[in-house]
Amino acid sequence: MHLTKKAGVYLILALAAILPYSRIFTLGFTNFDDPGYVTQNVHVRAGLTKDGLIWALTSTGQSNWHPVTWLSHMLDCQIYGLNPAGHHITNLFFHLACTLLLFGVFHRMTGALGRSALVATLFAVHPLHVESVAWVAERKDVLSTFFWMLTIWAYVRYAKTRRPADYLWVMMWLALGLASKPMLVTLPFALLLLDVWPLERLVLRRPARAARQNDLRSSLPNLRPSLNWPVLLEKIPLLLLAIASSIVTYIAQQKEGSVVSFHLLPFHRRLANAVVAYALYVRKAFWPSDLAAFYPRPEQIDSWRFVLSIIFLVLVTFQAVRLWRKRPYFAMGWLWYLGTLVPVIGLVQVGDQALADRYTYIPLIGLSVLAVWAGADVLAHFQIPRRVIGISALALVSGLGVLTWRQVGYWKNSVTLFSRAIAVTGDNDLAYLNFGAALASEGRLDEAVSLYQDILRRKPNLPDIQANLGMIMAMQGKNDHAAVHYSIALRLDPSHPEANNGMGLALASSGKLAEATAHFLQALRTRPRYPEAKYNLGMVLAAQGKPQLAIEQLDEALKLRPDYAEAHEKLALVLAGLGRLDEALPHYSAAARAKPEDAEFHYRFGLALYQRHRLRDAMLELRKTVQLKPGWPDALNTLAWILATNDSTTTGDASEAVRLAEKAVKLAGKPDASMLDTLAAAYATGGRFADAVRTAETAVRLATAAGDKSLASDIEHRCQLYRSGQNYTERSQ
Repeated sequence: MHLTKKAGVYLILALAAILPYSRIFTLGFTNFDDPGYVTQNVHVRAGLTKDGLIWALTSTGQSNWHPVTWLSHMLDCQIYGLNPAGHHITNLFFHLACTLLLFGVFHRMTGALGRSALVATLFAVHPLHVESVAWVAERKDVLSTFFWMLTIWAYVRYAKTRRPADYLWVMMWLALGLASKPMLVTLPFALLLLDVWPLERLVLRRPARAARQNDLRSSLPNLRPSLNWPVLLEKIPLLLLAIASSIVTYIAQQKEGSVVSFHLLPFHRRLANAVVAYALYVRKAFWPSDLAAFYPRPEQIDSWRFVLSIIFLVLVTFQAVRLWRKRPYFAMGWLWYLGTLVPVIGLVQVGDQALADRYTYIPLIGLSVLAVWAGADVLAHFQIPRRVIGISALALVSGLGVLTWRQVGYWKNSVTLFSRAIAVTGDNDLAYLNFGAALASEGRLDEAVSLYQDILRRKPNLPDIQANLGMIMAMQGKNDHAAVHYSIALRLDPSHPEANNGMGLALASSGKLAEATAHFLQALRTRPRYPEAKYNLGMVLAAQGKPQLAIEQLDEALKLRPDYAEAHEKLALVLAGLGRLDEALPHYSAAARAKPEDAEFHYRFGLALYQRHRLRDAMLELRKTVQLKPGWPDALNTLAWILATNDSTTTGDASEAVRLAEKAVKLAGKPDASMLDTLAAAYATGGRFADAVRTAETAVRLATAAGDKSLASDIEHRCQLYRSGQNYTERSQ
């Protein structure tokens, strides 16, 4: 019976974890970190590769060292490609696994089936967890929590057996969790809390002497644990792992420039925000309303809000300490909440957010344990009927599930996500920035311009908005207007990388290449790993007649973005211009793969292959060109020439050559010596020598009239072959 009941709980939990997220399969990617993690990350998009594995182990991209997270994204791309549904399915799978493991470990530790099930259900359906599950870039959250749960599972087993092999499992799961997200640095602390309750491996001492009844201290226990040294010492290896992860994370964040300096954000402001955030997270846990993808950090915090938050935190902490012996779950849950939030509470500030829903994914477990166990005690005290308790719990879970289902819908795309954030938070610069960018990416340029202009009427000193508005106006072909906004952005922030890059493009389009070069260089000083700026600098250097310097910049751009089609294309052209065709061909090929619908590039690639006497490959590219752009005389003429003059030309090739050459001559509109030369060669290959001679003679006259003596001489040489009944061929390799 017990096993049947437990299996039923697992089934209910699975439904609770999946049903509120039923719309997750219709969600797309967003422009909020998803490009860096998946859609524009060439290492991830390539799937599981040897080079990708090396990159994952050494990369500090996205301000973290988390190779396991990178590998999980790579595996998704290997399986699903860039189909967002697959990536969301994986996130939901890990959320489901975390839910089931959470129930399993608490039931194993406490033996309380119903309470453990309710804690896990709240975890499954709480709206604050939508961000962690519905956001592809937050794979690190659900993945690291999965390893958090496995670590606790292994630890509970080790606490029972004390076998070294079981302890090694604890270390392994923790290491994998830290390699997924460094937030697990607090896990050794959480294990100590579990040692006090419910594992009871650390037992608090009673006071040595009875205190007076009217003494405040009489209500407080002696907080010193009985020193079970093995229990304390066994945490040292885990702490060393956590410390190592913290150091690597700090280095990564410093390297990526994501840590906000104390000069820009003084400690007293960080502390004030942290205090208010602690209280606000509790409010959102018990009343989950006005949730958003980004909460901007306020310029200053109201004194009354800070004071009330301090009072609340002190009172709850005092109560937790006072009830430590009588209600240990209260202290364990509250300290779990306080402690696991420390890495993300903002004392070390990364980014501009005041708080974030995703940060509660683990901490909320503590509040749930506190609320469920305390609620059960209160209901037992008042002898509330079990049926009433069951109906109330079902209503609570159902209500949270509905809120979660609705919140998932806001993650459909960037437009819905950030329009919701604006509606909830109001004055939210990042939300406006991303909302406008999302509109632009959907081709809704006028709406994006209108949005940004409305913001700038109220807040003109926003360099990011000015730079984005400049980029959108450049997309509309309004380069002069774009330059004005880039200029304003640079006045506000002279080192702004996007504004410098955009201004460089505006200057380059006006022929001011030296000034453009200066702006591209400034963009790269601010952001050395900026492939677009390197590409643009390479373009300008090539236009200035500095091909070798251009090649260096284009090559660096490709190291940062190996699938950068435009950089491959330009590098191929520059190398071809230097006569280095063998080096150019791989770049032509890469660009052709990345731009399968670009007829002009397939044509240039075909010409390069023809120049290297790779005629079969050249014909393949030229056939693609003709398919994409069937009315292009030059492409028709070139393909006809190769078909007609190839020494292995078949009868079918000759017929096709005549058809293509005649079409090219007709589409050209006016007589052209080169095209008539091709047509004559095609006639000769098909055995129509009289037509070939007549056409070639016309071509000679046109070339002579145009003053092209070299071409006239070549055509005359071929015409002599036709007169003798021979066709003209070129040797292929």
